[in-house]
Amino acid sequence: MDRKKLLLLIAALAVAIVTALFARSLFTGAATPQAVAAQPQLGPRVLVAKRAMQVGTIITADAVGFQLWPQELVQDAYYVDGEADMGKLLGTVVRYQLTAGEPVTRGALVAPGDRGFLAAALGAGMRAVTVPVSAQTGVGGFVFPGDRVDLMLTQSVEGDAGQSLKATETILRNLRVLATDQSTDTTTTEDGKTEVREFRTVTLEVTPKIAEKVAVAQTIGTLSLSLRSLADNGAELERAIAEGEVDLPDDATPAEEERLLRAAMARPQDGTSSFVTGGHVSRFQRSTMPAQVPRSSPNMPQQPAVVTMVTPTAAPEYPERPSGPVVRVTRGQNTTAVPVAR
Repeated sequence: MDRKKLLLLIAALAVAIVTALFARSLFTGAATPQAVAAQPQLGPRVLVAKRAMQVGTIITADAVGFQLWPQELVQDAYYVDGEADMGKLLGTVVRYQLTAGEPVTRGALVAPGDRGFLAAALGAGMRAVTVPVSAQTGVGGFVFPGDRVDLMLTQSVEGDAGQSLKATETILRNLRVLATDQSTDTTTTEDGKTEVREFRTVTLEVTPKIAEKVAVAQTIGTLSLSLRSLADNGAELERAIAEGEVDLPDDATPAEEERLLRAAMARPQDGTSSFVTGGHVSRFQRSTMPAQVPRSSPNMPQQPAVVTMVTPTAAPEYPERPSGPVVRVTRGQNTTAVPVAR
C-alpha cells in the first residue's frame, strides 16, 4: 500500500471517531434530566407529643418534647422552643386526644384555674367527688394533685348492750387526686421546693358507682386517706394481668398495649376491701359484731304479738308477781309479763 492511501485511511478513521464522540454527546445531552427532590427547609423546634395521650392526661416532663419541624408547616398555634415556658405547661391537661409525634397546639391544653379544667382532667365516664379531711386524715398535707390514694372508713358499731365494735376498713383503692381545696396544681416555694400545706377537702376521680359509695360512707363514719407508693401500680398491674383481669389481644400493637396498660393502672379499684377491728389492736376491744336488736319505728310494720295465759302454778319464774293469772306478751324477741286482776 502506498503512503498516500495510508494517510487517507488514517484520516477517515479519525473523522469516524470524532463523529461517534459527537453523536454520543448529542444523545446524552438530549436525555431526560433526572428530577432532584427538593429538601424541605427545617424551621424551629416545636412541642410534640412523645406518646399517645387521651383526654384528661396531665402533662408531665416525659410526655412532651421539642422536635425540628419544617418551616412551611409551622403554625402560630404551635409551642416553639425558646418562646414557650415549659414550667407553665407542666401540670396542664390534654383537652383533645393527641397521637405520638403530633404537634401540641395551644387549644389542646387547659391550664389549672382555666374554665373547664376539672372537667377536662376527668377521664371518660369518670366523676369528681370531694371528701372532707384534716391534717390527721389527709396524710399531714403530703398529698398533691396527681397522687394516688386509698380511702379508709373508720366507724363505731353500737349494739343493744355491751361494748361497741371499733373498725377501720379500706373501702376503695387507687383513686386519683384531682385537687386539694380549690387548688389543682402543686404549689412551690421561691427556691423551687414543693410546699406542703394543710387542706380541708380533697377532690377525687371516681366512677359513678364509687361516687355513690363515697357519699354514703361520709354519713357512716370518718374518711381517711392513705397515700399509695408509685411502685404499687406496677405490682398490681402484674397481678391483674396474671389473673386475667386485663385482656391484652395477641395481635395488639405496642401502642395499643401501652394504652390498655395505662388504662388498667388508672382504674379505681372497688370490692377488694380489707379491715381491722379493735380486737386486732387491743385484747380489751371487740373483734366481733355486737348483738343487734331491732327496734320498732313508726315506719316499720309491728310484729304480731303472741299472748299466753299463765296460771300462778305455771309461772314460777315470776315469784315477785302477786298470785293470780299472768299474761305474757311476746313481740319479736321481747317478752313482757302482765298480771291480770281477777
